Amino acid sequence: MKVTRLEIPDVLLIESRALADDRGYFMETWHTGKLAAAGLDVTFVQENQSGSDAGVLRGLHYQIRQPQGKLIRVTSGRIFDVAVDLRRSSATFGRWVAAVLSGEERNQIYVPPGFAHGFYVLSAQAEVIYACTDVYAPAHERTVRWDDPQVGIQWPIPPASAPRLSAKDRDAPLLRDVETYP
Repeated sequence: MKVTRLEIPDVLLIESRALADDRGYFMETWHTGKLAAAGLDVTFVQENQSGSDAGVLRGLHYQIRQPQGKLIRVTSGRIFDVAVDLRRSSATFGRWVAAVLSGEERNQIYVPPGFAHGFYVLSAQAEVIYACTDVYAPAHERTVRWDDPQVGIQWPIPPASAPRLSAKDRDAPLLRDVETYP
């Protein structure tokens, strides 16, 4: 496994090596010892999966209490995956970082607690799996508006098109109006 710290160093890109033969391939998607040696020593308690069509944008989601670290990977398709730092004490508060994840590349991103997370589907369809360090707590779920100009995410949305959003994501408040972490 190769672990790379992104521009916000708490967000990690993880690339696993696939061993292929005439039957297909095998790869480790998580190895506690190897990733702990790279600085990622967490326990996952819940795993989720979503399927989305082209142009769907999910996020930016977080939990103000019971914050979740998330290990995100794509089993099929391709997404533009984004993490936004919501820790007021951080030098990177309000900044974002992104990576393209795909089933073909078999890469993953780790988004630690204290960040909002979202993604935009680049392919015709995408299957996304993410392991979480805490359980889903709907009473504590919060959303930051996906196109907040203060955050300034450069989503790869084609000109003259709009992403497909849930009502919650479409009506989300701006960063200046949401609860953030200390």
